[in-house]
Amino acid sequence: MGRRVRILTSLEVKKLKSPGLFFVGVVPGLAISVRAESSKSWILRFYKNGKRRDMGLGPYPEVSLAQARDSASAQRALIREGVDPIEQRREAREKLKSDMESRITFKVAADKYIESHRRGWKNAKHSQQWGATLEKYAYPVIGSKTTREIGLQDILKVIEPIWETKTETASRLRGRIEAILDWATVRGYRQGANPARWKGNLVMLLPSRNKVSKVRHFDALPWTECAGFFAELRKRNGISAEALKFCILTACRSGEVRGARWSEFDAERRVWTIPAERMKAGREHRVPISKEGKKLLEALPRFPGEDVVFANSKGGELSNMALLQMLRGIRTSCTVHGFRSSFRDWAGESTRFPREVIEHALAHQIKDKAEAAYARGDLFAKRVDLMEAWASYLSRGCISDRSGD
Repeated sequence: MGRRVRILTSLEVKKLKSPGLFFVGVVPGLAISVRAESSKSWILRFYKNGKRRDMGLGPYPEVSLAQARDSASAQRALIREGVDPIEQRREAREKLKSDMESRITFKVAADKYIESHRRGWKNAKHSQQWGATLEKYAYPVIGSKTTREIGLQDILKVIEPIWETKTETASRLRGRIEAILDWATVRGYRQGANPARWKGNLVMLLPSRNKVSKVRHFDALPWTECAGFFAELRKRNGISAEALKFCILTACRSGEVRGARWSEFDAERRVWTIPAERMKAGREHRVPISKEGKKLLEALPRFPGEDVVFANSKGGELSNMALLQMLRGIRTSCTVHGFRSSFRDWAGESTRFPREVIEHALAHQIKDKAEAAYARGDLFAKRVDLMEAWASYLSRGCISDRSGD
């Protein structure tokens, strides 16, 4: 038979001053630990598997005698069921800590996703575009929400207002949100289906992109007018004009020309090798330089230690608006990129060069995988004749019938 403990009153507990452990009665094992008059705390002493266990129930007087007895009674009930209340509390704390650590906001998840994928993207502009669209459209709505809280209605609040007016932007934004939430799921920050998924999900709620927005291609000058335009462009001076001429002569993209480096050129063989990291498809591209193009390059100023071919006044690359502004000074109905389409139409309609040669000149990927598996070369020799014919047409306005055979 256990020793009977005298039941202490609230006043007696308050008056305890001597350091020690004082059992207060009513609930077996409930005691108050006194370290000093102003430092007291509640303890529940019990035995589990033959070992003594002391469980803290809170400080006195924040936890009163009545509250301590209620708490101790609840813990004793667990003990009778075979539960160790100390272990249960520890597990609950660890779970809470784990839950808190797994609760990151959408903005934090987006930052982590962008940072982890930045090196795999082709250029800094790509990551800037990600950040800009998320900042403008997503963060105001779901930026402060944890990834596990985001549901279908949240995605619709972000996407729906711009789906019909800015369809392309909305579509890219949806894909970016989907990727970030997929990343959060794999990382353990959320569970369940991705609410930004299109197939079997948003497709049921939003109209198809093709129904709300027609694909707008870059405006192109009819190929029959290119020679006349080039004649007008010849009258213009300045580095922007020379860059635009070279862009048209090579049928390359504006960014490829603006980023051109002297170290990429083999003047003797008349070859410009654009490295993979500067190409849209991520593959090295060899460009044949026509005689006209070679003369243009030879006339450009070169400065010691400067590698940028079409350098601005500070020695850096021209802006993406420089060529467009030059173009706008002559024609307002077309774009710089549109000249690639003009070149494609000219080659297809007025020459007998094979389609494969023309597509290689534009650095287009072959869509048919079986065909691409056998097309290992870049048809460079035939492209030399093609680009010479294009330069001849632009310079003299005569339609070449060379076939490249």
